[in-house]
Amino acid sequence: MSPALNSPKEIHRWCRNFPGTRAQIREARQFVTSYLGDRPETDTAQLVVSELATNAIRHTRSGLPGGRFGVTLHAGSTLLIAAVLDEGGPTAPHLRQAENDDRSGRGLHLVETLTTRWGVHGDAAGRTVWALIPLALAGQAA
Repeated sequence: MSPALNSPKEIHRWCRNFPGTRAQIREARQFVTSYLGDRPETDTAQLVVSELATNAIRHTRSGLPGGRFGVTLHAGSTLLIAAVLDEGGPTAPHLRQAENDDRSGRGLHLVETLTTRWGVHGDAAGRTVWALIPLALAGQAA
């Protein structure tokens, strides 16, 4: 088993590709847990990656048969960068106003609320949607 971020042998960057299916959202969340371990930010990071991966599957070619998405986690001493790479699509991710009875449209608002900052890099050929999550110093709660 690979060491988690909070282990004595700290790993700073992990990347993994996933098939573009809904079942892989759970795998992406477990990937986050395997990186962060029992840190206080693990739940937040899982939720952010889950939302970004879900958007990749729903709104880009990553969700088409044979599609894939990637997750990259990169931590410094005080900040985690969580990024989801997709295979591109006709529209860029953006905040939208969901109506009360809408079943979707709130994911990026959630990401914006839970993170310090988020953004998009790329174009219709492929994009990376990233988010910055503050990390508590060792021994401190988030």
